[in-house]
Amino acid sequence: MSEIQKIMIAVVGIFVIGIIMVGTNKEQSIEEKESASKIRNYVALQNMANQKCPAAIKQATGEQVYFPLETNSDKETYITMKWAGEQGGFKTASCTVRSALGGISELIIDDNILINKKI
Repeated sequence: MSEIQKIMIAVVGIFVIGIIMVGTNKEQSIEEKESASKIRNYVALQNMANQKCPAAIKQATGEQVYFPLETNSDKETYITMKWAGEQGGFKTASCTVRSALGGISELIIDDNILINKKI
């Protein structure tokens, strides 16, 4: 067996060992799964709020909003976003999305409550 063949066998052996190590290391702990689940839930809640709230504000005022001035959340059950009007359609708007309802639970534009759903 030549030196080149020995080196090739060693390289292949290292690749096999690496693949085995990666393959056996995929199990996540319960804490890691819970943390990942909370992050996915918060991202889904933000996405829902970013889709539904601007559309509801535009429907109510005729003014398109883009970036909220303030965001409040417990990062599990609700997210509240607040906007300021720029073109005169409204002064302030607040929209709350709750994961239990799967949509907007409260929409307040210029201190007028347009949507107020209780859990």
